[in-house]
Amino acid sequence: MADPITLDIPHKLGRDAVRARLAGGVGKLADLFPGGGHVEQAWDGDVLHFSVSAMGQKVASRLEVYDDRVHAVVDLPPMLALFAAKIREKLAEKGPKLLE
Repeated sequence: MADPITLDIPHKLGRDAVRARLAGGVGKLADLFPGGGHVEQAWDGDVLHFSVSAMGQKVASRLEVYDDRVHAVVDLPPMLALFAAKIREKLAEKGPKLLE
């Protein structure tokens, strides 16, 4: 397994507002992965676990909501590790827009 992509997305919203925005927008994350796909999601406290099926692969991810940031962890299977830099770049670009 390749090293996970990690990224902190700062915010000035409360946890409840961030959770609501993530719940409403995480489906859009499928567009960040080559081939797009289906998103499954489940909350565990302030952690959103979700997976995206992309290019026949399942990408497991989690978003940890803190008072001042969201910590994203994306575990890529080896086949998609080639796209890690592009996926991280898209997350850095699009992630803050999910919280607007």
